[in-house]
Amino acid sequence: MIRICATEDVPKGTAISADVDGTQLAIVHGDDDNFYAVYDECSHAAVPLSEGEVEGCTLECWLHGSRFDLRTGEPTGLPATEPVPVYPVEVRDGEIYVSLTPSNGVTR
Repeated sequence: MIRICATEDVPKGTAISADVDGTQLAIVHGDDDNFYAVYDECSHAAVPLSEGEVEGCTLECWLHGSRFDLRTGEPTGLPATEPVPVYPVEVRDGEIYVSLTPSNGVTR
């Protein structure tokens, strides 16, 4: 697991972008109070998901409005049809750690 940042760096309902050993991740503090990590690029258009809106356990791509389930990476609305990689997250002592092995088996 790789340390990303402090939990306080990602307020509830927001996302930040993090470069982790050359992999761009969106670190998200969901409305359910959990932290998530997804590949920071929409599977439909090459735009950063970290710039989108968080709603519940989804992250919306700001360009065309596709939403992705933060737990599975699956798109919940068109135009995206392909999932994005989702990475395991652990919170320890107020710090966010991520593994770069996708938990949903999707690679970029």
